[in-house]
Amino acid sequence: MPLNHACPQAIDALLSRRSVKTRAMGEPGPDEKTLSLILAAGRRVPDHGKLAPWRFFVFTGDARAAFGRVIRDAYLAEESSPSEAVARSLEGFPCEAPVLVVLASTPSDAKPIPEWEQRLSAGAAGMAMLTAAHLLGHVGQWLTGWPAYSPGVARHLGLRGEDRIAGFLFFGRQKTAPSERPRPAADEVVRYFRSAEDVRG
Repeated sequence: MPLNHACPQAIDALLSRRSVKTRAMGEPGPDEKTLSLILAAGRRVPDHGKLAPWRFFVFTGDARAAFGRVIRDAYLAEESSPSEAVARSLEGFPCEAPVLVVLASTPSDAKPIPEWEQRLSAGAAGMAMLTAAHLLGHVGQWLTGWPAYSPGVARHLGLRGEDRIAGFLFFGRQKTAPSERPRPAADEVVRYFRSAEDVRG
């Protein structure tokens, strides 16, 4: 495949991407071939130093329910006054959509690349996967919540040190078309500098 080939028709798809709540997702999720493309997109993001400071943990089928039990047990062990209702909800969390990818930020000290840049690369990986899923006819949602900050859940995934769970990326098919959400106007978040006078202020 040629690199950086133009694809103007893709801009409409890019500008129509919309996160879909997991409760509005259904089967089928991405099949193995489609999922491999989504993950490949996640590995092609900017990565200063070529450190690959991210990891993807993929849960499908009954592995999702087994991971849910890991989350429940971590919650019961870590909270001083755990709620049975919350424990049940967390147990079902990984099963809210057909496919779950846990995105981890795993900064490396192998090269003198600032940690902040490595964290940004992990965020870019998450966005790339969401976009790829959209382009391939699926929908996604990026969630965090209690499990993202649990030491026990992180340990179960083999994370250590400064590694962090950046989010839970759910993928499936949308049951109904989502409505648009408010977006900031360009003049609220964009500033142009078109001349030296603009820069001087």
